[in-house]
Amino acid sequence: WVREPESTVLPVCRELGIAFVPFSPLGRGFLSGTVTDPSSLPTSDLRRHLPRFQGEHLQQNARSLRVLEALAAQRSCTPAQLSLAWLLAQGDDIVPIPGTKRRTYLDENVAAAAIVLTPDERREIDAAFGPDAWSGDRYHEAMMRLVDRSH
Repeated sequence: WVREPESTVLPVCRELGIAFVPFSPLGRGFLSGTVTDPSSLPTSDLRRHLPRFQGEHLQQNARSLRVLEALAAQRSCTPAQLSLAWLLAQGDDIVPIPGTKRRTYLDENVAAAAIVLTPDERREIDAAFGPDAWSGDRYHEAMMRLVDRSH
């Protein structure tokens, strides 16, 4: 859910010939389309407390997700696969490593490498998930201070 590395970290990685591993490439599960109600998550789940998964923020973020879901349906793939395919299309130096607890999701994630997006699909995803598309901070304020020193 964060695009800032594209303008800050990624250019340096590319200049130095270093691969980039995006953190939480499926947006803590949001980009899989399966987290629609944080109250259904276990009480210990961090996402219950993340601003992007709360109230109006979640509703606004779901608008972008609907674009991804529609494209995935057209391609007969999952939103998670389309998300990973988009990341992989950004360059051979991008190495997403999505976490999973289930073998079926692992197989699904691996299959994303075979999806080749058209230029129009890439543009549509870029437009729906631009740097300013997200509503809500990644973490609550105290956690943001640990992640981003500018807060």
